[in-house]
Amino acid sequence: MFHLQCIKCNATYPPEERIYTCPRCGGLLEVVLELDKIHVTKEEMDPRWMGVWKYREFMPVSEKARIITLTEGGTPLHRVDNLREEFGVKELYVKNEGANPSGSFKDRGMTVGVTKALELGARAVACASTGNTSASLASFAAVARLSCIVLLPTGKTAMGKLAQAILHGARVIAIEGNFDEALELVRRVCDEMNIYLLNSINPWRLEGQKSLGFEIVDQLEWEVPDRIIVPVGNCGNSSAIWKGLKEFYEYGFIDRLPRITGIQAEGAAPVVHAYREGLDEVVPVENPETVATAIRIGAPVSAPKTLRAVRESGGLMEAVSDEEILHAQKMLARREGIGVEPASASTIAGLKKLLESGEIDSDERIVCVATGHALKDPEIIIKSSEAPITCPADMERLKKVVAQVL
Repeated sequence: MFHLQCIKCNATYPPEERIYTCPRCGGLLEVVLELDKIHVTKEEMDPRWMGVWKYREFMPVSEKARIITLTEGGTPLHRVDNLREEFGVKELYVKNEGANPSGSFKDRGMTVGVTKALELGARAVACASTGNTSASLASFAAVARLSCIVLLPTGKTAMGKLAQAILHGARVIAIEGNFDEALELVRRVCDEMNIYLLNSINPWRLEGQKSLGFEIVDQLEWEVPDRIIVPVGNCGNSSAIWKGLKEFYEYGFIDRLPRITGIQAEGAAPVVHAYREGLDEVVPVENPETVATAIRIGAPVSAPKTLRAVRESGGLMEAVSDEEILHAQKMLARREGIGVEPASASTIAGLKKLLESGEIDSDERIVCVATGHALKDPEIIIKSSEAPITCPADMERLKKVVAQVL
């Protein structure tokens, strides 16, 4: 029904092999489904609860697998008409992944990744993280009763995300370095100590994340948007969405494909630079820095997959400043009532920038993916906003203050 295949040399491997990259050439692996062996119709899927496992036939786990789920997926697709009018676009939607159980899109990948970990006989799981991955993995590992270790860069993780990982019982190790250094270390320790790695280099995890693309077209009544805009950090999500939609297209569920557009922060934009230079590999950013902590990654391991997705789809890559990100975060909250963390707001900032430059046509149906909840990173909101007004407990003084702010 499915196997692993290297995207670089096309070597294939059986699904029971516990590998993350190609043993022959070191290339990235992806799961290849045998679509001719899948037999399901839209009508059969329609009555099912909206979520990752609604698309069970497209998820590469055995029929007897113990599914580890927190009822992830099924997140709202908001039609954001206030921003649509302000930006002057035909149709605009925000897919709010902050509504997932742990507050980010990572839950889609972890339900499949941890289910696969059990299938492969793992007793412990691990990841390096800027925050969201650790929070998600810790919660799913708790349900699966697996030991969980997470490596976080010291002083670079939002408190909301750190608190989640600790609450769910993960053993947190603070690395005196950045995310890229933490990822290199966790990959080595997993190899040497027989621990199952669940960063996005793990191809099984991305199989869950592709359900984000499935849901978008499902929620649009099987109409395909012209463009899907995605924040780009370690590059798992954008490539997974593209992979899933290609599977739906090849299976016959949809009759066309969207353009994938990736947005990075200017201080951590190696994929944007590679895209502009026509490269297939990124030149790492040694000290990435941005308020968008979830995409503060200088050497994204899945960059070749995202570059392929953007180019195959006829999409774009763009970088936005921290100022543009924070402005977009407030716009989304104050125009549409949707609170997201800074990395999520990068898609709104990127859309605004690309519309103004004329690189995106205003006559498009566009979906912006918001990957995480606002309370994942509350410190940034407080630092970038006006301080609360202090007032004595006196009615006349209060009326004066209220009159000043109205």
